[in-house]
This record gives sequence, structure tokens and C-alpha cells, in this order.
Amino acid sequence: MIQQITYYNRLEEFLNSSLQSHQVLHIDLSDNEIGDEGASGLGSVLVKCINLSNLTLYLYDNQIGDEGASGLGSALANCINLSNLTLYLQGNLIGDEGVSGLGTGLANCINLSNFTLYLYYNLIGDKGVSGLGTGLANCINLSNLTLYLQGNQISAMGASDLGSALAKCINLSNLTLDLYGNYIGDEGSLGLGYALAKCINLSNLTLKLGYNQIGGMGASGLGSTLAKCINLSNLTLDLNGNQMNKQQKFKVLSKCLKSKRLVVFGKYF
Repeated sequence: MIQQITYYNRLEEFLNSSLQSHQVLHIDLSDNEIGDEGASGLGSVLVKCINLSNLTLYLYDNQIGDEGASGLGSALANCINLSNLTLYLQGNLIGDEGVSGLGTGLANCINLSNFTLYLYYNLIGDKGVSGLGTGLANCINLSNLTLYLQGNQISAMGASDLGSALAKCINLSNLTLDLYGNYIGDEGSLGLGYALAKCINLSNLTLKLGYNQIGGMGASGLGSTLAKCINLSNLTLDLNGNQMNKQQKFKVLSKCLKSKRLVVFGKYF
């Protein structure tokens, strides 16, 4: 029996493979300047992989913009059997329209249970991250989610909207959310915390909110709301590079420790 290849780093080789037979697939086209045309072309082929359940795409540093990201989203919408998905899209030119298009496609992936998305250092603002959240809210079977959104242009509204959307993922148990180096401030920190407190099945949470112009009020409010996550047992909270004095940092610590179920608490601030 010929073993099916699951890893490709040349698009031509993948195009010539038996597309319908793929269940597990890794495609590495990173740092190849494929642009929108290449990303959309890849998407048009992926729709033919009707039995695909596990997909990893390495597409970072490729000058992919909104058109390419939306094209990928449209393709993923047809991969209805996907349960595990990892997308490396960092270091591209993706803005609000592109990430919203990606979210629209993901909304159809109702069997998705594990999703990791690398989107740091793109051009994403509030509208885009809200669109992404809206799509993810439809992934009702999502249990493990990792979002790397570092170094974009997300402010309070985007952070709050994303949190509200994630609260609708009722089966979410493990969440890593990296918003390092954005602009969410106190309002965004409070909104995000308030929303995450509604994730009733959340047991493991990593929040990276460093360098986000968060002050004592926002950080303290975040701590208070996270303590209300009734099943949270493991929390890692990174608030480095924000605007808090020692007393305010201690207040955040004491708020988080009021959680009755918390077993492991890692703090960086």
C-alpha cells in the first residue's frame, strides 16, 4: 500500500496529488511571496479535499492581503469535516476586510474543535477582529482555541467584541489569547474580562495583554471578572509594559486569587 504524503512545500506537487484522499495535510509555502493570487489559488484547490479533517497551512511572510485571506476563508467554508486547523498568516498585509472574510468562512466549519491562528503583525483593527469573532461564535464544537493577534491595531471595541463572541463558544475549555502591543486600554480590558467570565466551561486560560495602555482600573476589573470564571483552574496573565504601580499590581493579584477553583496562576507584570 502506498502511503499518502501529508506534507508539501511545493504547490505543484500538492496540485498533482490525489486531493480527495487527503485527511491530514501540512502545506508549507512560507516566505514565498505568493501574494493574494497564490493564496486564493491554494484555496481553490483545498475545496476539492472533501475528506480533510486536519489542516496546517504555513503562509507567513507572503504579502497576502485582504483578497487572499478572504479567498482562503471561502475555501475553508467548504471543508466541512475539518476538526483541527492551524493557520500561520503572520507578517502579511491582512486588514479588516481580509480577516472578516476569514471569519465568515470559519463560521461554516461547525465540526472544528481545535483551532490555532497566527495573525500577528498584520493590519487588523476593531472591525476585522469583530468579524473574526462573529465567525468563531458559530463554531459550537470549538474546545481549544489559540489566537495570536500581537502587534495589530486593535482597541477597546475590538477586544470587547472578540470577548463577547468567544463567550458564545459554549464548549471552549482551553483558550490562549495574545493581544500584545495593541491599544485596548482599560475599557477593552474590562470588556474582555466581563465577556470571558461567561465562558462557563473554560478551564485553562492564557491572556497576553502586555503593552496595551492598561491602567490600574482596567487591570483590577479584569482580575475581578476572571475570578468569576467558575471552572477556571489554570490562569496565565501577562500585563507587562502597562501603566500600573506596585499597589495596583498587588490588587490585580489579590482579585485573581479570589477564584475558588484556581490551582495554577502564572503572572507577568
